[in-house]
Amino acid sequence: MINESSIKSYFKKHFKEVRQINIRKLGSGVQGSGFLIEIKMKDGEHSYVIKTLNSEGLGHDYPSDRASVFLLDLDEFKNLPKHVKAIDVLAEMPDGSIKSIGGGKEYYLLMERADGTDYFNDLRRFSEKNELDEIDIEKIKAMAGYLADIHSEKKESKTLYWRKLRDTVGHGECMMGVFDSYPDGVLKYTEMAEIIKKSVDWIAKLKPFHRRLSRIHGDFHPGNIWFIKNKKSADFILLDRSRGPWGEPADDVTALSINYIFFSIMNHNELKGAYYQGLKMFFDEYIRASGDKEIISVVALFFAFRGVVVANPLFYPELSLSQRSLIFNFVHNVLDGEKFDYEKAQEYLK
Repeated sequence: MINESSIKSYFKKHFKEVRQINIRKLGSGVQGSGFLIEIKMKDGEHSYVIKTLNSEGLGHDYPSDRASVFLLDLDEFKNLPKHVKAIDVLAEMPDGSIKSIGGGKEYYLLMERADGTDYFNDLRRFSEKNELDEIDIEKIKAMAGYLADIHSEKKESKTLYWRKLRDTVGHGECMMGVFDSYPDGVLKYTEMAEIIKKSVDWIAKLKPFHRRLSRIHGDFHPGNIWFIKNKKSADFILLDRSRGPWGEPADDVTALSINYIFFSIMNHNELKGAYYQGLKMFFDEYIRASGDKEIISVVALFFAFRGVVVANPLFYPELSLSQRSLIFNFVHNVLDGEKFDYEKAQEYLK
């Protein structure tokens, strides 16, 4: 349904000398519904159609998904000969009012400023340590506990869980999109395809696990975790929640934990010292706080995506070819296994 009173208010505001407005539903399809808007004006009668999209499935699950479809329609309907013209994109606000968001050339996000130091700084300093110090341990416990807390909120939706699996492989910001950004010569297309095909097999394995759907951050990597200055050492603020509020907890767990492996490879060409201790402690603390012992059976797909990210020369040009090979070894080995044995994570680099 649509908010008829607000739609009428919109037309009265944007169209001159409106005398009468009638709204009726034209019909519904798999993707959404259409509504006919008939307006009597001083110069005669005019007819328009409002299109809606269903709020579940086909990649339309979140309001931002539906907005992106309509904004593309507004831009492109006019560019194809014989196509009906799109006039505007309408947004229904929390108070029920309708306003225009169409016609923009570009869009911007305004948000609060975060003060602090991102967790990348800590990971760089791990290279100088054989073991974690007290502050390092506090931070790992804080991050693991935070994830366990947000992941405790569950939602019943097979559609959203399956979407997270699908997006992890096929989304433009995820595995296939990241592979497409690789410079030529880093990895053969056939080798990329092999990783993608193994990941698709994991989608089939994980589909029955839709009961695990949880509230997530969606991009819980060190650059988005800022520890606040002048406060207790483990107090942090987060940036850039991404790709929807619901998904598999392993998405967040791997987004952070891949970095203990990656930074150790970059600094030591193996997993050892403070990095190995950090990886093991993070998993131990997360499993203890969440009670989710199943996590080690579902991380493979998400580790593969994050491995593809950190092996990308576009993001980390300082890696040597042999170091990238170690990351791809990890990706293949974790995809080939049934469970991730984090206590033997060094074995996955072989």
